[in-house]
Amino acid sequence: MEEIVLEKSVFEEVPTEKIYSEKAIRVGTFLGGPIVAGYFIAENFKVFGDFDKVKRTWIITILATILIFGLIFMIPEDVKIPNVIFPVIYMGIAAYFTKKYQEINIAKHIENGGEEYNWWRTIGISLIGCIVTLGALFGIAFANEAANGRLTESTKTYGSMNHEIAYQSNINENEADKIAEAFEKTTFFDDAITKYVYLEKINNNYEISISCNESIKNDRAATQTFVYLRNDMQKFFPDNKIIFKLVVNELDNVVKRIE
Repeated sequence: MEEIVLEKSVFEEVPTEKIYSEKAIRVGTFLGGPIVAGYFIAENFKVFGDFDKVKRTWIITILATILIFGLIFMIPEDVKIPNVIFPVIYMGIAAYFTKKYQEINIAKHIENGGEEYNWWRTIGISLIGCIVTLGALFGIAFANEAANGRLTESTKTYGSMNHEIAYQSNINENEADKIAEAFEKTTFFDDAITKYVYLEKINNNYEISISCNESIKNDRAATQTFVYLRNDMQKFFPDNKIIFKLVVNELDNVVKRIE
């Protein structure tokens, strides 16, 4: 028995390169996103000498990142999903692939005296990955907003109360005037209170954001009034669907969507 132990200690090479542990990959993925997961797993494959899997890891990482970003931007605005859902999902996927393809090699690496990267490096790379991921998301969102004309808009006022319509660049003034005329005919644009609306044209739909008080969240009677108003507005636009978005304080805070 002593001879076997001696033979192993003398002839078996101790790994000189460091790896990322399963726990580090899980935590790093949760903090930094799928790009960080791909980086950690690929770096481990390099240490294990499996360079073919390094290439495949990066291909899968890039495709998965594109898919995740696509899913995020396909979710309708009125569907509220907790922010933690996506990190938990891709953390679980990364943990599964690490366990399936690297668990044995990671255990062997540690058993042979190999070292793991410390938590400072893991967290640091995760934060860099988070910044890169958020930058990509903001870039896509910016391009999407620009494509929809939401970044460049015009504003026009109507009537003695100066009711205001802000509208995208893909909407011409004549269209805004027709929306205003319909609001006047339905008496929403009245002489009592100044109204503020934001007009978007998505596909062939007019999505109209209407600034409301916080109480609209729980006021069923007020909400029903907007339902009636939307139905009346729809009669003036047989070729375009009218959608109301009741917003509080800011455009992205949609508390009711009526269509």
